[in-house]
Amino acid sequence: MEDKEKCMPGGCSDECNCGDGDDADFLTLEFDDGQEVECEIMGVFDFEGKEYIALIPEDGTDDVYIYGYKETSEEEFELIDIEDDEEFKRVVEEFEKLTVEE
Repeated sequence: MEDKEKCMPGGCSDECNCGDGDDADFLTLEFDDGQEVECEIMGVFDFEGKEYIALIPEDGTDDVYIYGYKETSEEEFELIDIEDDEEFKRVVEEFEKLTVEE
């Protein structure tokens, strides 16, 4: 995983070598109903031994989508729905702490 993918908004930590001036990365989410939403990749973060990804939809809202994250190869990854409500709540709390720190 590239360092850039582990950066959070508001700047990078001292150990990050991403270049901080690079263009943002985007992906397109397709939901079960066929709706597609273009999202900016905000960052990937570790919590409780798992990786998660935060996405900002380009839909005019202030929403942030959070999914489990798993690399399947150097160039590909999988988004995993967080189905457990308690896990999702803990992940969101951790995400909010990380964004406040930045």
